[in-house]
Amino acid sequence: MWKTFYIKPNEIGILYHRSDFKRILQPGTHTYFGWHWQVKTYDLNQPEANINNLELLLRNHSSQLQEYLLVVRTAFNQIALVRVGQTWVSVLPNQLRAFWRGFIEVESHIFNLDESLELPAEFVQQVRLTTINGLKKFIISEYEIGLLYEQNNFVRPLEPGDYAFWTVNRDVSVRSLSRIVPNPGFPLEDVLIENHPEFVAAYCETVQLHTQQVAIVRYQGKVIAILAPCDRKLFWQGVAVEVIDISTDAKLPSCLVAELVAGLPEALSLSRNSLHICEVPTQHVGLLYIDQEFQTQLQPGKHAWWVFGRSWQTQVFDLRQQTLEVSGQDILSKDKVPLRLNLTAGFRILDPLRAKNALVDITGYLYKELQFALRGAVGEKTLDALLEDKGAIDRSISEYIRQKTADYGIEVDSVGVKDIILPGEIKTILSKVVEAEKAAQANVVRRREETAATRSMLNTAKVMEDNPVALRLKELEVLERIAEKIEKIQVNGSLDSILTELIRINRE
Repeated sequence: MWKTFYIKPNEIGILYHRSDFKRILQPGTHTYFGWHWQVKTYDLNQPEANINNLELLLRNHSSQLQEYLLVVRTAFNQIALVRVGQTWVSVLPNQLRAFWRGFIEVESHIFNLDESLELPAEFVQQVRLTTINGLKKFIISEYEIGLLYEQNNFVRPLEPGDYAFWTVNRDVSVRSLSRIVPNPGFPLEDVLIENHPEFVAAYCETVQLHTQQVAIVRYQGKVIAILAPCDRKLFWQGVAVEVIDISTDAKLPSCLVAELVAGLPEALSLSRNSLHICEVPTQHVGLLYIDQEFQTQLQPGKHAWWVFGRSWQTQVFDLRQQTLEVSGQDILSKDKVPLRLNLTAGFRILDPLRAKNALVDITGYLYKELQFALRGAVGEKTLDALLEDKGAIDRSISEYIRQKTADYGIEVDSVGVKDIILPGEIKTILSKVVEAEKAAQANVVRRREETAATRSMLNTAKVMEDNPVALRLKELEVLERIAEKIEKIQVNGSLDSILTELIRINRE
């Protein structure tokens, strides 16, 4: 009995007799005598050979299979990269895989993971666009430096370029740091400094400060960091570091004040937690306390000190004339009349140190003493006395407050009651009193004027009686006033007859 098998051009076959391997069959027609022949065919478009019992076949028929198969076997510390045509696949550790030769070009490369996890550069570009199991790829840009970590342990820096690393049973990561930023925030700086001095020496500038030192770090002329005592920090090479000893004098010179306090906002933001800043305006004076002890007075301008190791306190006092209002004070006069008064006072601070050391609250103290003085001055006088002489209140308060403030370096220049506000019913009563007084005064004036007018008329009559010409002038004046009220006058007869008739008419 003959048995015929046909192998297609894109296939390959394995001939078995009673399950025993005999040979590899190429494409074509194959005829064998007997019933126990079998052929297993494989599509060469799928280049990986998924052969049952591959391990057993290789043990017994290795020489025959090697001619047709690319066999890839990896140990526990090895990994393989296989190129199948234009694609790449990986063979993980402790695996056995086979690929058909001839139909599609295949090649393999085995890498020892104990020696290096990095894929050699000649392969990186070839697998750049391919996703491969167990392989992680990284790109470091031209403005970056990469830090390679295995199992969270730093290995080495990576210059700009493409990289790939095997990550089988290993944690591999790359942290990219910008070279544009001079202080990018190095991960675990102390570990890098202690355990990897070669990296630090090649790429970094280390700043290590003692207990009485601070540092200003500049890059391209701009302040990028201010370091406190005992700080240790890494920067990229190229920065300028100025270390300042603050053990004897913690005050900043004027040049640093101009740069850190009055310069760019970024510098002020960096120095805000490192400096104690005090700005004294003109016509003011400042007091400086270090560790709760007074040190000196501060003249107008900007002042700054390093805060480390000391406690700082500054207070600014205005030396100009100031005004204090004591408003809405409800006080009873001596005759039990409730009054509301508003007081204003002008004062200036002559000795800020004495005032600061003696008084917790200067304006509060002045307000309280002005209240006491106002109540004492008003309570000792009746309402009539207060209304007749308001200046007496001012003088009494001024004398009292000047005695109280003389020992505290404060000068009160002026004190005055602005308003005395009476209750509504008292206002009504006073209005009636004033109205009655004014009415009486008006009546007296009216009587006096009537008497003077009568006396004047009597004198005039006596003059006219003795002087006819004066009488005639008076008559002409009366005629003139009458004529002003008449639109048209017709004269018949002489002027004497008209005057005579007018006089007669008036008499009637």
